[in-house]
Amino acid sequence: MLGTHTRLAAAVAVVSILNPAAFAAKKKKKGEEEITQTLEVLPDPPFAVKADASRLVFHTSPLTSKGLLSQQVRDSIKALWRANQGATIVKIRALVAGTGDLRRVSAIVSEMFTEKRLPLPAVSTIQVGGLGTVGAQVVLEATSVAKRPANPDGLVFVSGKGASSKITPETPTAAMTPLAVKSMTDLRTALEAVQSTSADVRRVTCFLSSLDDLADVQRLFYREFPQAVFTYAQTQRSPASHVVECEATAKLNANPGVKWKVVNPPTLRSSPAYSQLAVAGPGPLLLTGTQLAFRTQESDVRLAFDRLKAALEQHGTSTKNVFWSGIYSLSQTATDRIRAVRMDYYDKAAPPASTLMQFEGLPSLDASFAVEVIAGIP
Repeated sequence: MLGTHTRLAAAVAVVSILNPAAFAAKKKKKGEEEITQTLEVLPDPPFAVKADASRLVFHTSPLTSKGLLSQQVRDSIKALWRANQGATIVKIRALVAGTGDLRRVSAIVSEMFTEKRLPLPAVSTIQVGGLGTVGAQVVLEATSVAKRPANPDGLVFVSGKGASSKITPETPTAAMTPLAVKSMTDLRTALEAVQSTSADVRRVTCFLSSLDDLADVQRLFYREFPQAVFTYAQTQRSPASHVVECEATAKLNANPGVKWKVVNPPTLRSSPAYSQLAVAGPGPLLLTGTQLAFRTQESDVRLAFDRLKAALEQHGTSTKNVFWSGIYSLSQTATDRIRAVRMDYYDKAAPPASTLMQFEGLPSLDASFAVEVIAGIP
């Protein structure tokens, strides 16, 4: 009998271990409902964030070929956190190569920053034709607010300085270095107009039609701007022309005495549609993510700028106070429409510094262009 009871107890114990839910179910009260778990809905990144120009610092994530887009975005965010030494990231511009879902960038930013209980940055995501490392699918450019002033006199934002040549049957390819030299020279000229030097440059982004001689271009710019962080990206897989266009941000060495203003040195080509550079004194400014446009009719372009105008007004400023803009077009038709419309919204007497180029794609398949801005706050 003792053996029988022992075997029975052992069998019950085994069943309890193998199927604990069966015994736990008996303990539930009659009529008790199971609790349904719901996933937390993550907030979207804000459209715009205010920041003090005197405390802005800049970092760029290193390129990696490890994993697919999602893993590379996560690794890039972690790299930025390590690099910025406790500064608060307020803006991320993501340049994405490959065929990954561009919408994942904002989603991952929201997820990771929310997990860390950090304020969400504004996010811009642009698809490019390629990056400088085989297998690299993303590079993140971060603008952060440091704990102490890094630019006590403010910043200068230099428009994209470009050089180009036509693609012909006789010249299907071209070296980027000669075009890069012209771009670099114009950046230097722009900086001299506000008494800044190459050593004052803190960030340089170069958009190229080819990465074939990228190493030569990188050496050229590193020697010229030793204190800068750099980003290099091919704009499209099949560009319409040979081009290098580089934009820069540098610290000022003298307080401009105004909250912001645009500058057009006589030694650089003038245009009624954009300024060569803009300066922002110490104090608040507004950095936005991208406003997408859909289709390319004039009414579609105006709708995008109307939405931008409304968003800026919600943050206490307007399109008339925009002193820098980045416009990412997906076609020549869209580019032509933008050029015909944008000055109806910007200050015609002081058009913003601007970079306007054609790129590979945007987070929505229906998008025709995107625009992001930096605006002064009255």
